[in-house]
Amino acid sequence: MSGYNPNTDAILRRKIEDGLDSIRPYLIADGGEVRLHRITDDMVVELKLLGACGVCPMSTMTLRAGIEQALRHAVPQIVRVDAV
Repeated sequence: MSGYNPNTDAILRRKIEDGLDSIRPYLIADGGEVRLHRITDDMVVELKLLGACGVCPMSTMTLRAGIEQALRHAVPQIVRVDAV
């Protein structure tokens, strides 16, 4: 992220991780997991979908309807969530 500020960036990352933690139990129950890859300068969160999430045909729906909604609720300034 440009204009790197370790305090602000740490707070942002923690809020994103908290948002991910709210949905992780559902992913884990289906054999999946998600990991924060990076946050772009334009507030796009890039995630790695792991386990069953990486190969599931419903992963796009899970990403948009589940994960992205949870993260945007936790951190409203997020523009989009993408899988990498």
